[in-house]
Amino acid sequence: MGRIKVSNIKLYAYHGCLDEEAKIGSWYRVDVEVKADLKKSSKSDELSDTVDYVLLNYIVKQEMAIRSKLLEEVAQRIMTRFFDEISMLEKAEVSVAKLNPPIGGNVAEVAVILSKKRKK
Repeated sequence: MGRIKVSNIKLYAYHGCLDEEAKIGSWYRVDVEVKADLKKSSKSDELSDTVDYVLLNYIVKQEMAIRSKLLEEVAQRIMTRFFDEISMLEKAEVSVAKLNPPIGGNVAEVAVILSKKRKK
């Protein structure tokens, strides 16, 4: 078993319940961590034997481009695509954070974190 992390993916997107958020957007940070059996890739040195972090980043970018009211829905879409498209994935965690959220205070970020294990 091994872990692959892609951290601090920064994107500008248009999520939120307020009309203003849909119009002006804001910055988001996404962090993902996946678990898979990396024994084969650690010996073969072949990309086809591991989880391609370029694909993880691509899925995040595509799903973040689709507007949602809730960060939970965005994180779930990312998670669903990970498991649908990467068969060797055993577990994943996705964190979607809105930076400087409009909640009437000095708050650096609000994050939603979802995790899932593949059913055997």
